[in-house]
Amino acid sequence: MLGCMEILASRILLHPADLDRSLRFYEETIGLAIYREWGSGPSRGVAFFLGGGGVLEISGGSPQPPSGATELVLQVRDLRATFALLVERGVTPEGEPELKPWGLLEMTVHDPDGLALIFVEVPADHPRRRS
Repeated sequence: MLGCMEILASRILLHPADLDRSLRFYEETIGLAIYREWGSGPSRGVAFFLGGGGVLEISGGSPQPPSGATELVLQVRDLRATFALLVERGVTPEGEPELKPWGLLEMTVHDPDGLALIFVEVPADHPRRRS
């Protein structure tokens, strides 16, 4: 009989093209809170809280751009306010927040390396808030 596998924690790991630029973007522009930091120079790394127990680790570097098959979804309370704040901070969203056919309000922006960040608001009348 095979034993079970218990996943005890998880995180998303990014190796950006420019570490300092990405750290500034996620901390100052997006406003993520720092969970922990380590190292210095090219061996520096920072882990940010994502909410709901998620962690985003940014460390090292890579000349390769992120895959278009990967997106980071961030749920917020007020998508219009998030849109306004990001525009004020110099981010250019792909478009205005819009109600998707599946009932969620969404907008997409990109981090400095091109990774899609999809900001989502779950409307008060959406089934996800009622189940």
